[in-house]
Amino acid sequence: MTEKKIATIAELPALVGTEIGPSDWLTITQERINTFADATDDHQWIHVDPVRAKDGPFGAPIAHGFLTLSLLIPLWGSIFDVEGVTTKVNYGLDRVRFTSPVTVGSRVRLTATLAKVEEVTGGVQLTTSGIIGIEGQERPAVVVDFLARFYV
Repeated sequence: MTEKKIATIAELPALVGTEIGPSDWLTITQERINTFADATDDHQWIHVDPVRAKDGPFGAPIAHGFLTLSLLIPLWGSIFDVEGVTTKVNYGLDRVRFTSPVTVGSRVRLTATLAKVEEVTGGVQLTTSGIIGIEGQERPAVVVDFLARFYV
């Protein structure tokens, strides 16, 4: 199990440029894909029909890009936290690219680099560059710059 990096607000500026992670691997199951399809009402066959998807462009069902992106938060939370804060907010995304499909049964994990720390009213905003990689593949599933705010 990957050790979680825990920092205080005061320690954050010194961590800029630091790679954090990788997280532990997370297996993408058909059940997770189906649950996401139900939650988002996106039941495209390449995600939810294993028989048809077997003959499709990827040879198996693939996770929704936004499902893979949504895993950013639990994966990030498993490798990094800021202590001494009262509120944590996902503030947004500056850049997202879905660079490779994630087939059922694949394992993904997050590696991130703290790119910037800025003061905001009541706390700080972190900009983090993240890569959600796929086990055994050179191209990652997702490349993303995400923003989080931590309020004291």
